[in-house]
Amino acid sequence: MRRIAVGVVLILLVALATACGSDPSPAQRLADALNGRDMTAAASVTDDPASAEKAFTASFDGMGEARVHVSVGGEDDDELNWSWSLPHGRTVDYTTSVAETGGKVRWTPQLIHRDLKHGARLLYSDDKTYDVPVVDRSGRDLLTWQEVTVVSLAPDRSGSAEALAARLRPVAPTVTAASVRADVKGKKEPTTIVTLRAADAKKAGDLASIPGVTVRKEGRLLTASKDLRSPAVAGLEEQWRKSIDAAAGATVAIADAEGNPIGRVKTFDGRTPERVETTLDVALQRAANAAVATSRRPTMLVAIRPSTGGILAVAQNEGADRQGPVALSGLYPPGSTFKTVTTLAALDAGVTKPDAILPCPGKKRIGDRVIPNENEFDLGAVPLHTAFSRSCNTTMAALSAELSDTALTDTARSLGLGVDYTIPGLTTVTGAVPAAKTTAAKVENGIGQGTVTASPFGMALAEASLAARHTVTPTLIQGRATGESARPSEISASAAAALRTMMRETVSSGTATALRDIPGLGGKTGTAEYGDNTHSHGWFAGIDGDLAFATLVVGGDSSAPAVQVSGEFLRAAKADLP
Repeated sequence: MRRIAVGVVLILLVALATACGSDPSPAQRLADALNGRDMTAAASVTDDPASAEKAFTASFDGMGEARVHVSVGGEDDDELNWSWSLPHGRTVDYTTSVAETGGKVRWTPQLIHRDLKHGARLLYSDDKTYDVPVVDRSGRDLLTWQEVTVVSLAPDRSGSAEALAARLRPVAPTVTAASVRADVKGKKEPTTIVTLRAADAKKAGDLASIPGVTVRKEGRLLTASKDLRSPAVAGLEEQWRKSIDAAAGATVAIADAEGNPIGRVKTFDGRTPERVETTLDVALQRAANAAVATSRRPTMLVAIRPSTGGILAVAQNEGADRQGPVALSGLYPPGSTFKTVTTLAALDAGVTKPDAILPCPGKKRIGDRVIPNENEFDLGAVPLHTAFSRSCNTTMAALSAELSDTALTDTARSLGLGVDYTIPGLTTVTGAVPAAKTTAAKVENGIGQGTVTASPFGMALAEASLAARHTVTPTLIQGRATGESARPSEISASAAAALRTMMRETVSSGTATALRDIPGLGGKTGTAEYGDNTHSHGWFAGIDGDLAFATLVVGGDSSAPAVQVSGEFLRAAKADLP
């Protein structure tokens, strides 16, 4: 009896061990493979691996980045519980039936979803609302979703270049037969030649009739009109897409092989996206664009609202565009426009006073530097405000020599020049004003040469800070805060007022009298040598009410072209000034 009992126990232990170490069911192996997104392993569990792998792959690809968790359910492991995790915390849950045959899962598309047929797949899509504009500070359309026509040419049809360029000339004059041939040279596939707005595509006619030319329609976010071009809008699409994505609905559908929906699994309602509201001003941007377009040299203009820091307009002509977004980040010697910083520093330091009588000789030796005035004009002894308005280099150089090593650096920073800003939707560089440890460095920096550099954006910001009497923090998107590398500081009210008076004198009787028909305008002209010192950039920076601006004409050789562009901008924009 004892032997029989021991035998029974051994049999029971073996049976128990066998049960505990039994292989997972086919359904469980299928679920594990699906959770690992291993389509080959999942298909191998079925009785038709080729069909299963193709169908699993199609549906998982159709669901995109959605994460899936599949578990086994039912009393006999005869169910798969599917849970898809979608963007924005959404989920789709359902159950499918499992049948086994010969130790395999019987293949059927209904394993993936109960309504799936042969050749169909699951397909996830975002349901986005694109017709929400990016607007200016007054709610006027700045960027809108528009239909465009993409024009391409097959590389083996380069002989069509002349005909295509001729047809495009009225709407895209920069496209030439030579540029078309260069675009397709060495390519194996049709190459995009140009993208046309709807009105331009209509004007160009039937381009597809030209041998080798293909056209396709698609949607893009574009400025509301062609005359609103600006480097300031380049980063707005990313902000707009974030708004569109956050408000999007979604659909999980059953689609045929071509991706056409033939059934719905679940729909999630979206909402109307929030508009991206900017500080830009459509009317001022048009005025700025028209003004810079009159110049043959690379020309830029930036306008900022002192009371808010809102960027109102950023304009570049085509010559500047070829160098990149230089209105916002190009660095140039600011020349005599920097004398606003030098004068403010000298007033703050008590080195001089607005009515102090100072010498303005035609040239002056300071340390080992000889500083001349333009054409060596000599004013004799004049008040500081006269030396400023007439842009006397010798006076300003002498004042800067009396300043501390960091006076210009600190004063420039209080105006935002040399501060790094992180502006949502925009990349900018204001400039650099290094400390000057020698008399020669102080003298050169004091007249905007030497190691001092500034962008048109930086000089416009400096003017805005002077107008506001504190460091202005620039913004582009309303409600989106700007990060800054230095804390804003206050600017002496008395020094700022004195400097503003000098700037108005510059317009009324100084170096910018071409603009004295614009009431209340104050500014500072600038000519900055560069390269071999035989050529100069031309600047004009100023304040008109609640608008501060800076204009640069690269290689202008005098401030006159910048003064002219500024005048055209201000006169055209006068009715729209904030």
